[in-house]
Amino acid sequence: MMTRKIDSRRNATRASALGLGVFAAVLTAAPGAFAQDAAPTLDKGDTAWMLTSTALVLLMTIPGLALFYGGMVRKKNVLATAMQSFAITCLVTVIWMVAGYSLAFTDGGAANPIIGGLSRIFLGGMGVDALTGSIPESVFMCFQMTFAIITPALICGAFADRMKFSAMLWFMGLWSVIVYSPVAHWVWGGGFLGGLGVKDFAGGTVVHINAGVAGLVCALVLGKREGYGRDNMAPHNLVLSLIGASLLWVGWFGFNAGSELAADGTAGMAMTVTQIATAAAALAWMFYEWAGRGKPSVLGIVSGAVAGLVAITPASGFVGPTGALIIGLVAGVICAWSATWLKPKLGYDDSLDAFGVHGVGGFVGAILTGVFISKTFGGVGLAEGVSLGGQVWTQFLGTLATIVWSGVASFAILKAVDMTIGLRVSKEVEIEGLDINLHGEVLH
Repeated sequence: MMTRKIDSRRNATRASALGLGVFAAVLTAAPGAFAQDAAPTLDKGDTAWMLTSTALVLLMTIPGLALFYGGMVRKKNVLATAMQSFAITCLVTVIWMVAGYSLAFTDGGAANPIIGGLSRIFLGGMGVDALTGSIPESVFMCFQMTFAIITPALICGAFADRMKFSAMLWFMGLWSVIVYSPVAHWVWGGGFLGGLGVKDFAGGTVVHINAGVAGLVCALVLGKREGYGRDNMAPHNLVLSLIGASLLWVGWFGFNAGSELAADGTAGMAMTVTQIATAAAALAWMFYEWAGRGKPSVLGIVSGAVAGLVAITPASGFVGPTGALIIGLVAGVICAWSATWLKPKLGYDDSLDAFGVHGVGGFVGAILTGVFISKTFGGVGLAEGVSLGGQVWTQFLGTLATIVWSGVASFAILKAVDMTIGLRVSKEVEIEGLDINLHGEVLH
């Protein structure tokens, strides 16, 4: 009898152990079985990184871009140029809060491949506990706001020295809603380009091609600056431009590595390839200029750095160090050629090379993303069933859609503003300077 009791207890113990083992195995070995029902949870590490990234990207516009562009214009226009970056930061912040974010990143309850919905108008419904992945939605919204800010600010480089401040505000406000928000939705918000398989990790199409093409249209519609090709239009203070480019470089780590929306290995590699491509492009532009003109310039090396930052942006989460090196070298040479040979050859006045660096560099980076994403070159690999040629073609279609929409819509907005309040300052104002005439201030 005693033996039977012991055996019974042993059997019960074994059964209990087996049951616990099965339960533990289900919990640990098959977490995916519960993933569909689990609600998103806040990750403090990811949130801390994204708060930092948001501040870094804002730093790119103010003071980074303001100083970069401000140093490259003539002294009589430096305050007006810096003012454009600051005013756009304020204007787009409000527009993004009112409608831009909702149009870019919501679907209104039904997926729309062209434009988002209205569920976040005035950021309605965005509570403290609302999450996007593992970070607060408010942080995601603010991070994307900094992208929406810098994109139109980049356009200003194309029409520096000659647009009315009032016209600039109207154009940028309308452009941010009509052009930027739809393109952001197409690529990142559930739109048709993302569905097509376009790879744009941090804004090659959404930011740089978009802004570069709009800048070229602005330059063509407004016409050349007074004295272009005749007067000395050399930068008034390249130290400011170097400081501005340096701030852009530092801020770009938030731009690219932050676009992972998490503090993980992909973010770390995005930071690594950003550094490599930027340095390579700066050297490529410098040596291109050195070989062609006999001297390496400060303007050349900082412009090359920005070209590298632009080109690696769409690729930053997809390529490895070798791909980044090649992208940087190619972008440095092609953007230098575009700014120093193509622009004079075609005769358009892209004042600070917004198109030559951002439009051309963004295109180069977008196309090369389709090449160096391949595991053959150290990238993360192509999607299943997608060939290298197929991905490159998809990348081209993404750039083409962005070029067409940005070009046509930007032209229409410019014409509408010109017919109402006028786009360009008078010849007398342009000759005397925008600082004193538009803002009543001068730089001493």
